[in-house]
Amino acid sequence: MSVERESVAPKAYGWGAQILQFAAALLIVFLAKGAIAEPFYVPSGSMEPTLLIGDALLASKYPYGYGTASLPIQINLPETSRMFGATPKRGDVVVFRWPGDRSQAWVKRVVGLPGDRIQMRQGQLFINDRAASLKPDGIGEAEDDNGGSEPAYRYIETLPNGVAHAIFKLHDNGRLDNTPEVTVPPDRLFVMGDNRDNSADSRVPLREGGVGLLPMDNLVGRADAVVGSWDLGIRGQPVWTWLSGFRVARFFTAVH
Repeated sequence: MSVERESVAPKAYGWGAQILQFAAALLIVFLAKGAIAEPFYVPSGSMEPTLLIGDALLASKYPYGYGTASLPIQINLPETSRMFGATPKRGDVVVFRWPGDRSQAWVKRVVGLPGDRIQMRQGQLFINDRAASLKPDGIGEAEDDNGGSEPAYRYIETLPNGVAHAIFKLHDNGRLDNTPEVTVPPDRLFVMGDNRDNSADSRVPLREGGVGLLPMDNLVGRADAVVGSWDLGIRGQPVWTWLSGFRVARFFTAVH
């Protein structure tokens, strides 16, 4: 009998140790996703040319502190103030929970902070009556969700704080090119897509499918890097050609 007990105990201990190790690994991954960074996938062209459809982003959690939106899984918890909270800078590209459905993660660029007055005038962004400069930068290709594309005017926009980034303009007089002036209230942000004529952002009310003025409690993190990218347009090609859809040049590049 003693021999049988001695032979069973090490096996039980071995299985228990493996289960504990697996649980510890899962806990470390969960904590890392909740506290350090989390990957996200870009499904639309609203942030072109900065982000492309098929980009895999890494969003850093720590720059803006932590709240319920920072959790790697969405569960219904009471809203609380953010721990170690910090306000984004103008020009930051942020990942956030869409106020219309917090299970959805969206990505846009912050252009307005609490107290700022934001307005679009003939396609040009004004912040506190100061224009963000636009410099023509040739013609680009704006991709749609079906893998098609159309020519787009490319500009380098420079915000009043000096942050410069590329934007697309599909039309000379788009429906969101002229907007009323909006004052951003406390604890809210004004966010916009870099593809200015194809972005449901803070220019579009929440009831119409846009973001409206984004609550800071909805912030997940700052989009810092593209860690991978695959051209979804290649899905219509034979399977053996799909490897050519990887945009290797975009792997592990910074988001500006």
